[in-house]
Amino acid sequence: MKSDAGPAARALLALELLQNQPGIRADALADRLGVSERAARRYVGILREAGIPVESTRGPYGGYRVGRGLRPPPLVFTADEALGLVMAVLDGHHDAGDGPVGAALGKIVRALPAPVAAQVEAVRRTTAPAPDRAAARPDPHLTTALVQACSRHQRVRLAYRTGGGAAREFEVDPWAVVVRHGRWYLLCWSHTASARRAYRVDRMAAVAALPATFDPPAGLDPVAVLEEHLAVGWDYEVDVLIHAPAALAARCLPRALGLLTDLSPQSCRLTGTTSNPAWYAEQLAVLPAPFRVAGCPELRAAVRELAERLLAASEA
Repeated sequence: MKSDAGPAARALLALELLQNQPGIRADALADRLGVSERAARRYVGILREAGIPVESTRGPYGGYRVGRGLRPPPLVFTADEALGLVMAVLDGHHDAGDGPVGAALGKIVRALPAPVAAQVEAVRRTTAPAPDRAAARPDPHLTTALVQACSRHQRVRLAYRTGGGAAREFEVDPWAVVVRHGRWYLLCWSHTASARRAYRVDRMAAVAALPATFDPPAGLDPVAVLEEHLAVGWDYEVDVLIHAPAALAARCLPRALGLLTDLSPQSCRLTGTTSNPAWYAEQLAVLPAPFRVAGCPELRAAVRELAERLLAASEA
């Protein structure tokens, strides 16, 4: 910190230090600001007067951190951080020109140094990303309502459109919102269906909070449970014997293929369902170990067809 820096500059640096180093002690804060501990505490007081919820704890492991208030505190980015964030948004969110994402992106761009902002705006105007055909972005307001219901353990009523276009209503206990391959899912217990379900958030027309609350399953791993859920209920039942332990096969295969169960220290069984045997065969082809399709004639035929294509490609 320059010795001639003014109070405002030191207060902003103090905020950045609190955000980057939660629990920073007064002596360390003073050292980074180039002031006495008493002055460092005064800058913390300035931040509090500005409405920023700075929390402090006493004792040998105490220090300062930015807490959570009614309003989010101002964030301080370096030019590299802000530019990296903008690039990530442009790469992953193809409608970043309008709506809340576009507004947030505009705030970040306006905070960048002029030369960096000029480059970002040039990229923003000329970027023509190839759309992800599998992606289906939901309404942000509905998504926010679902996330809040998950955190509050509050039952909700969903107005839902099925894959066939039929309008339905479900009462569910929302466990978690999970993003998988560009699609947003609500993992939940459906009281209407009396079963575990995963509903597409982009197919929801409305979300209404209900008075009832619930306790989510203990030790819930939302991603793993969603993958397991999406692996069942399809047209063809699959049974594959793999000459490798389940731990090795799990590193090569997506969890959506089904359940891996060890048969011995050197072999395991994969069971699941699929509606696309050709796709399933392509996933199995990455296994670095022999395998045999014990069940599902459709998958066996797909594996044979894939093998013949690969053999034909190897011929001179």
